Amino acid sequence: MTAAPALLLVSDHVAGSVHALTVPDGTETGRLTDRHLSEHAGFLALPGGRAACVDDRRGELLVLDPFGDELVETAIPVAAPAEHLACDPSGRWVTVTTGLGENAEPWSDLLTVVDLTTGGAARVRTRVGEPGVTVLGHGDPLVVLRHRKPGALAVHRFAELLGAPPGCPPVRPHAHLSLPDDGHGDAQDPYSGHVFAATGEGVHRAGREGDALVPEKAIPWGSPARGWYLRLDPRRRALWSTLRGGPADPLRWPEWTNQAWRHDLETNRTTLTELGPGLVFRLALARHHTAFTRIHPDGDELILLDADDTARHVPLPAMDGAPRRGGTPWEGVQRRAVAASPGADWIAVTRGGHGEVHVVDARTGSEAARLMLDTPLDHGGHAMLRTQTDGAEGDPVGR
Repeated sequence: MTAAPALLLVSDHVAGSVHALTVPDGTETGRLTDRHLSEHAGFLALPGGRAACVDDRRGELLVLDPFGDELVETAIPVAAPAEHLACDPSGRWVTVTTGLGENAEPWSDLLTVVDLTTGGAARVRTRVGEPGVTVLGHGDPLVVLRHRKPGALAVHRFAELLGAPPGCPPVRPHAHLSLPDDGHGDAQDPYSGHVFAATGEGVHRAGREGDALVPEKAIPWGSPARGWYLRLDPRRRALWSTLRGGPADPLRWPEWTNQAWRHDLETNRTTLTELGPGLVFRLALARHHTAFTRIHPDGDELILLDADDTARHVPLPAMDGAPRRGGTPWEGVQRRAVAASPGADWIAVTRGGHGEVHVVDARTGSEAARLMLDTPLDHGGHAMLRTQTDGAEGDPVGR
């Protein structure tokens, strides 16, 4: 049986380029220039191996088709800077929230909704902040905004937002649920119609009932640490996060503890796996493995968890300009992005500042190729790996 071809999208959001590459050989099949994608909003998986993302500089929602004749399928104006990006389970109704951008405090209250079928779009005003977003199906789509301070899940009817008059009018939710003020991390399960929000207390969940949400029992972290990132695993209906513990001072980041957190939505069983100290954040889902990168002054590594949560640790070459002891892991340093496809066994890891992408075979933990780009991938860039039928769109939140 021939394996489905895999394509890698790599964004250098600092230099302003997007590369489409075959995996594992690295043949460039497409490129965009002068496109500064929002690293925070990330890539949103759409049906057919496509992806949505936001060009923060031009203020455009881009639909990319790396398997098509033209890389850019659609470009639709949206409010920027993009904070979060999500769609309904069908992949038609897309929502973009706004965040800080290059500002010290949240300042924008603009929300954009888009109908990818018709190209229709509208902008409205909600609440200043950095709202997370999910778009629920199972009937007319609902936009659920996750706000902080005061914490809430605010529910809007998508059709009403799309039909808003020009001029970016303010809108009020027609339903809401209270949340703790420290929410950060959003997911939804298209199968059940549940929405999830990560907080310090645990993962709050609610189910759709008509045009409202009904709260259900929160899922505990099962650890003194908490997750700041949440995603659905469409391979086996599970939620994943990385729990960060240890000192709150970011200057002491090498002492941070990290655990892989997986909650099976079928059995309600939670599994914790130790990942080691340092900086671990986003994760990627391959066919049979879940991938994490860990940055630490004593050495970086790729960590591969198999279906039994057995960990394989793969050393990664050091980065010039990597986070150091005595500094923060965020400002003016290099980082890594990790990408995988539920339809393939490849893992892609960027080496920020070096313009390199390591392609690792998850089955063996060996490096199959090292792709050299002609842009540096400062700050690590961002990446997405797809096959045309991998089902990654089963997670309808941008990553």
